[in-house]
Amino acid sequence: MSKKANTIVFSTILASSMLLTGCGLFGGDKAVEEIDPPKDVSYVKDEKSLDTAGDKQENKETSKEEAAAGSVKTELYLVDKNGYVVPQTLVLPKTEGVAKQALEYLVEGGPVTNMLPNGFRAVLPADTRVLGVKLEKDGTIIADFSPEFANYKAEDELKILQAVTWTLTQFDKVERVKIRINGYDKELMPVNNTPISEGVSRADGINLDSSNSVDITNTKSATVYYLAQNGKQTYYVPVTKRISANEKDQFAAVINELVKGPNPTSGLVTDFNTDVKLLDKPKYENGQLTLNFNESLFGNMEGNKISDHVLQSLVLSLTEQPGVESVAIQVNGKEKLMNEDGKKLTEPVVRPADVNTGSF
Repeated sequence: MSKKANTIVFSTILASSMLLTGCGLFGGDKAVEEIDPPKDVSYVKDEKSLDTAGDKQENKETSKEEAAAGSVKTELYLVDKNGYVVPQTLVLPKTEGVAKQALEYLVEGGPVTNMLPNGFRAVLPADTRVLGVKLEKDGTIIADFSPEFANYKAEDELKILQAVTWTLTQFDKVERVKIRINGYDKELMPVNNTPISEGVSRADGINLDSSNSVDITNTKSATVYYLAQNGKQTYYVPVTKRISANEKDQFAAVINELVKGPNPTSGLVTDFNTDVKLLDKPKYENGQLTLNFNESLFGNMEGNKISDHVLQSLVLSLTEQPGVESVAIQVNGKEKLMNEDGKKLTEPVVRPADVNTGSF
């Protein structure tokens, strides 16, 4: 159910907003649902026209099987033990209102409680009700919450914005998120006063890291995926970093951040060898990004095998860039590579439909 994000620029205080567009996930007409909103507000109960990045041809059969079984995989952004907002793909009951349901599963003490992975928690305050979602034609979703939404600690404010925004923007055509409380637009978040009058988008980033930025005004952002571990569980964590505005190639900049790795105090790691380098400038054409690395990309793997963690970190990070749908990987100009299990990479690699399920 993942959707590649449009993540190029973000503000450190999350000031831009996006509203959700389209109809529901499974196709069909809009149905209107109102729950004590102002008279000029209508809420979409049946968002059937929404598509997801996972609904590409290669995943259609899986979607049919899930639908027939009365369940659907949904990407929920939860908070891990280190305080990072992290995608976890969970199997939820089949419903017509997928966006509203996803938000309901972000509520502490709500239906997600018995499904939470070890070390994770839901971020929305307990007893918060999702009053409705309003879909706009411009790619905006308005999410309306009950007054309990405001009952959170100041340190959770950005986590809440990021979790709500990234959960909703997993759906195709969804670009922005705007928040209402009890039917009324909010210009500021209720506790720490983060500006939200224009809404929030993935461009505002997630798990913001500006530790290496001296002059933030002369930087731009890039979201990369590092690794975290909880017991035997290894999972991918998106981190939005600041890079020099003078960097001419955004794709190369993303790769450089993956190789450089996370902040040493972050508790995150990278699986990239520090000697990994691009031999050629990345080539982009019709949604496909082609990369040619040196042999250090193999790390400690035997033969022409690429670590799954390296491969998925690359694909997840680069498909966050606008327009990138798949990544073709070469080493010394050769394309005959294999994944960790020895399966030949005969086609460019697309973003996985399910993030952090152990299915990589």
